[in-house]
Amino acid sequence: MKEIIVIGDRVLVQLDDAEEKTEVGLYLPQSVKEKDEVAKGRIIKTGPGIPLANPSDLGDEPWNISGAQGMRYMPMEAREGDYALFLRKAVVEINYEGEKYLIVPQSAILLLIRDSEDISGEDLDTPSLDFE
Repeated sequence: MKEIIVIGDRVLVQLDDAEEKTEVGLYLPQSVKEKDEVAKGRIIKTGPGIPLANPSDLGDEPWNISGAQGMRYMPMEAREGDYALFLRKAVVEINYEGEKYLIVPQSAILLLIRDSEDISGEDLDTPSLDFE
């Protein structure tokens, strides 16, 4: 059995291919949507974040560090299940087991939409946003 492992500060996104309508009611074909500068989709997996070096391990020869024992990462804002708006020009498209996915660097993500919950698990009252 194979598993996708996302590296560094990247996320794996399943593109939202829902048909989109213009304000006058025309449906846009996929070829027009692919030319848009901004794309959107659901985050399926995330990488661990940006690797951080431990200054005490560097010494005089940082290239001689053996292995990645105790590797620390700066966590990312993006989480699995978030809905993301991102710059299309920064993505890498892949096909995995018949499904189309995008690998997006965290720096290309413009906006995250997440179901907000407070510590007790109750939904917070947040305004509904329309991003079209």
